[in-house]
Amino acid sequence: MDVALTTCPACGKTNRVPAQAAGRPRCGNCKADLPWIVAAGDADFAAVAEQSPVPVLVDFWADWCGPCRAFAPVYDSTSQKHPDVVFGKVDTEKEQQLAAAAGIRSIPTLMAFRENVLVFSQPGALNGQQFEQLVDAVKALDMEKVHAEVAKQQAENATQ
Repeated sequence: MDVALTTCPACGKTNRVPAQAAGRPRCGNCKADLPWIVAAGDADFAAVAEQSPVPVLVDFWADWCGPCRAFAPVYDSTSQKHPDVVFGKVDTEKEQQLAAAAGIRSIPTLMAFRENVLVFSQPGALNGQQFEQLVDAVKALDMEKVHAEVAKQQAENATQ
């Protein structure tokens, strides 16, 4: 079973969280909510992106990628500050079909989903401030407007 290591923002203890944990992970030491970081594979990626009641940010990366390794501490640090967001990591070497289906052409690539809608996709690493701004912007989206715009685009595409 895949596990992710995450540090509790309340007490600082490192916790092993199953990648397919049911429900909100909690610290084994102090019982505080832990940041959700999932190591997404084909099966759980769709379920997390489609069913999550909170925003989902996904980092497509590979171990051999220097910019990916440089961005990892920024990603992990930001995840500690936002327990109300699911942070996923997809290893493009292990999940080649998933990366191809997502249209990944370069890494790292960040994607953000809200209510099963892709609201952000961009290749390249961000610095800490840029990533914080992205997370805040995704959380602040007016999803009624987003869904209305998606429906409008789908209707336009259907008539063409």
